[in-house]
Amino acid sequence: MSRSANDDHRMSALFIADLHLSEQQPAITAGFLRFLARDAVHADRLYILGDLFEAWIGDDDPNPLHRQVAVALKLLHRHGVRCYFIHGNRDFLLGQKFSRESGMTLLPDEKVLEYCGHRLLILHGDTLCTDDISYQKFRKKVHSALIRKIFLSLPLKLRLHIAGLIRQHSHKSSSKKPDDITDVNLRAVINLLQQHNVNWIIHGHTHRPAIHKVPQCARSACRAVLGAWHTQGSMIKVSANTIELIEFPL
Repeated sequence: MSRSANDDHRMSALFIADLHLSEQQPAITAGFLRFLARDAVHADRLYILGDLFEAWIGDDDPNPLHRQVAVALKLLHRHGVRCYFIHGNRDFLLGQKFSRESGMTLLPDEKVLEYCGHRLLILHGDTLCTDDISYQKFRKKVHSALIRKIFLSLPLKLRLHIAGLIRQHSHKSSSKKPDDITDVNLRAVINLLQQHNVNWIIHGHTHRPAIHKVPQCARSACRAVLGAWHTQGSMIKVSANTIELIEFPL
């Protein structure tokens, strides 16, 4: 559904994911900055559920885009909007230095929220894609503390080169996989709902925006999926009465 720029989101939490910000896509960055000033500034909280950036090779990367985003998020923080971040598969190396510069609070991979009478579980969403076995094996390797330490110790130019090669391989590999492999696994969703005793899951990663009722679940439950910011913005708004998926022009 569409919303105007003047909607009031006070006493609401906004959720976004999969912006994949990069210097090669300035229109998306401009749309994100407008979203912060127009929509997020009127909310109570903003949750970014991963892949804010197309790639992150370390907090020491002097990319001007990172500083631009940090300044905008810090301004949001100064306006009293609490901002939280869950790592995605593209920016899982984002660390405490950028967190301090931006005013964002880093959250664990899975976080249960109690907000406006709702009990929610939020996560990036890639761990739900358990049928994509090759990706899950790759994820386990690159998320190991040793691999992270080795990668971040490399010269910046080498890290940038490696990240580019990984992205190329990822795009090529994903294009060959059927949709049911790269989407979430129903049993993984149900297990997570039961494990955390929640009725809602909010995530991104799959780039398939929708709100689904979860079938085969012992109780009424829903899964809200955020869209990627390719040609339009996507957010989920949680307030006292509703949980809704909202799409809007950049």
